[in-house]
This record gives sequence, C-alpha cells and structure tokens, in this order.
Amino acid sequence: MNREMLMLVDAISREKNVERDVVFGAVESALAQATKKLYQGEVDIRVAIDRDSGAYETFRRWHVVPDEAGLQLPDQEILLFEAKEEVPDIEVDEYIEEPVESLPIGRIGAMAAKQVILQKIRDAEREMLLNDFMSRGEKIFTGTVKRLDKGDIIVEAGRVEGRLRRSEMIPKENLRNGDRVRAMIMEVDLTLRGAPIILSRSAPEFMIELFRNEVPEIEQGLLEIKSCARDPGSRAKIAVLSHDKRVDPIGTCVGVRGTRVNAVTNELAGERVDIVLWSDDPAQFVIGALAPANVSSIVVDEEKHAMDVVVDEENLAIAIGRGGQNVRLASDLTGWKINIMDANESAQKQAEETSTMRALFMEKLDVDEEIADILIAEGFTSLEEVAYVPLSEMLEIESFDEETVNELRARAKDVLLTQEIAREESVESVSQDLRDLEGLTPEIIAKLADAGVHTRDDVADLAVDELTEITGQNAEDAKALILKAREHWFTGAQE
Repeated sequence: MNREMLMLVDAISREKNVERDVVFGAVESALAQATKKLYQGEVDIRVAIDRDSGAYETFRRWHVVPDEAGLQLPDQEILLFEAKEEVPDIEVDEYIEEPVESLPIGRIGAMAAKQVILQKIRDAEREMLLNDFMSRGEKIFTGTVKRLDKGDIIVEAGRVEGRLRRSEMIPKENLRNGDRVRAMIMEVDLTLRGAPIILSRSAPEFMIELFRNEVPEIEQGLLEIKSCARDPGSRAKIAVLSHDKRVDPIGTCVGVRGTRVNAVTNELAGERVDIVLWSDDPAQFVIGALAPANVSSIVVDEEKHAMDVVVDEENLAIAIGRGGQNVRLASDLTGWKINIMDANESAQKQAEETSTMRALFMEKLDVDEEIADILIAEGFTSLEEVAYVPLSEMLEIESFDEETVNELRARAKDVLLTQEIAREESVESVSQDLRDLEGLTPEIIAKLADAGVHTRDDVADLAVDELTEITGQNAEDAKALILKAREHWFTGAQE
C-alpha cells in the first residue's frame, strides 16, 4: 500500500506538473479529514507521510493557549498549565500531540480522497499561476469578459482570472461576454474563489497608469503625475510636473493633435481630462485646478486647510461646475477644501470676520474701536500674534508708540495666560478613563473639555458630526474614536 501511494503521488505530480510535496500534502489532508469523522466534536488531526517510504503516522493534537484565555475550542485546545504537566518546557502556541491509530487508505473511499487531492492540486496550480502572473510586475490587467458573478464581472487573461466589481466599473459602461477589458490591479485576495485579482476601472490609479503607458516621458522620469481626481466616465483632473525645463508637461501629456489624451479618454468611455500644472504653492495649485474658471482672489486658511476662492459672476458657474463637479474634483486633486464665492459673498464674510475680530480685541485687550481697527488693518488676526510677533514689527506701526505697543503686548500675554490656566483646570476635570482612550491627543482632550465633554461615556454619546465640530477631526477619525469609546459597553454586556 505504501508503494502504491508513492506511485500515485508521482503520477499525479507529473500529470498536474506540481511538486511531489504538494501532492503529499493533499493526501495528508484527505487522511486527516477522514480520520476526524471517527471522533465526536471538532478535533484536530495531523497526518505525516514519510516522503521516501510512503509510511504514515496519525496524531491528534491540542493547541496550547494561555491559562487566562480559557478554552474556546475544548476539543482542540489545552491550557498552558495542563500542557506543562506533560511537556515541562512547552510554550503558548505550540502543540501537544498524541499518536492515534492510522486509517487505512482503503477505508477513506476513493472518491473522497480523489476530490480532496484534486482540490489541493487545483489550489496549488492556481497559486503557481498567480505567482507567475504577479511576478511580471504588471499593473494593468488586460483580458476578456468571461462571465457575470453576482453583479461582478470576471475577466480572464490566459488561465488567470480577475474580478471587476460593479462599484469599480465606469458608470453606464455596458460590458458583455467576449469584450476586451483593461483594468487596474488593486489587490490580490487569495481567499476569493475563482478570481482573486481585484480590479478597478474607476480608480484614479488606473488613469495615472494609462497616462504612464501613453507618455514615455513619465517612464523616463522627465514628467511626473503628482495627483489625480476622477468622476468616472464623466470628467477627471490630473496634476503634472516637469523635471526637465525643456519639456512642457501639459503639451506632452496632450500629445500631437491630442493623440495621447484621446487614447486615455477613449479607454475610459469618453471621460474628459483636465491637465493641470502642479505647483508647490498651494494657492497657485488651486487656481490651476479650478481651470477653466478665472480666479479673482484667494484667501488661504492653513489651520482649517481650506481656501476661500473669489470669482466674478461670469466665472461662478464655471468654477463650481455642473452639480459642483469642477470644484469637487479640484478639491480632491489638491487636497484642500475649496469654498467658491463671488465678490459680494467674500465682502460679507470678510466684514463678519472683521467684526468678530474687532469685538475680540476690544473685549480682551480693553481697547477702543480705533485701536482694534488699526491692529486688523495691520494684519493681526489673533491675541497670540499681538503677544508674540517680534517687537520690531509692531514698532513699525506708525499709529502706535513704544509705550502703546508694550501695553498691548502685556495685555495680550495676560489674557492668554488666564485662558491657559482656565484650560488646564478644565482639562483636569477630564476623567482618567477618557484620557486613557487610544487616539486622544492633549489638544483633542483640551477641545473636548472646553465643550463640556469630560468622560468616556460623554464621547460615546456623541454623534459623528458633533465630534467633528468639537475637535476638527475628519468624519472617519471621529467615528473610530466614538466606536472606541463605546467598546466597554459591549464588553460589559458580554461579561
């Protein structure tokens, strides 16, 4: 029987062109599965076949787990202290094994053994094909539509299959069996049966890769695509930078008579592409990204990572775009929040901010409206600036003498000190369980304290939009923080 096993393994190995060890593993798995059926419960069985003689042994085994963890799978696990009674030097995550009677191959049933073995062989072949495909380093998957699978499209390239999910297709694009398809390889998920390569035609990376294929200067390092934003099937923007002054980045990407950009557009179901010159000056970058609209003025708010962009009435609709498309793509491309407004809205907002600042200076510095307006006109926007801007700069203000400057600075510092003491007292009122919450920084704790949020349960009770308003976090981080704060509710319920 042992000799027959070796002959069977050799025959399958040659027929399927896989290594003998893979076939041995399949036979071991088949024997283990069959042996498990002789036991009550979910036991763990290991079969070891000698690769030279074909002889095999069978073991029942238990996974060693920490004492404090308890037994989650009693038929397969053993606590550390019990395991040490049998093997004194054993450690957690090792196994205790006990030899059991081996099941003769003849009792497995030919069909069951054959199916397990062939499945293992198919899995091994599939993995070999995948490894061979991925080793080529290709980023774009080119294949033919093979079939539909629960709304997804399975694309075949040779003997390798990719999965194009409905959410990753270009809207209104109608792909049919036999159609040739190109898509970006996003990831490989070996847990998926049949088509483990996850594809996308809507990802910005796909457009970048298409341009890389059409524009040799990108591969040569003369040009670089810095970012891309897409409304798949409708419109997109890419930001390009030239590393060679002799190369025009926009013209090079467009190509002679638009051949290069048209090749990308045709691949993406007519998606129009705006090519923008990248700039390390955020304001200049945003102005370029909003093309074809002309910008009148722009105000940058570094703290909020936002910009107020002023355009005249003629350019307002162009800047916003149909359904807000142009400004949304420009915001995604640049990474800045962009607020489009006309001159009247800008003037109104500026007047409101000036009024708020004037009231702040008049109240906190105890000065009249005239002095507050002088500070605003000179560009001061906070008490911190009044207190800590270099003395020489403040002395350059014609309307102020040295005594006035020193008095203003002293008052500003006193106010800031008083606010800091109050903030520290407020932070001290925050409970330790909230301070210990993962993801909280001292700055966020201070903001929570100012808003009257002092305990972990206070955070847990907040809605995402409430927390973002308090802390300035993005919605994703705020949601994660709230879920973290609620963890102890569910832990308590389970206990």
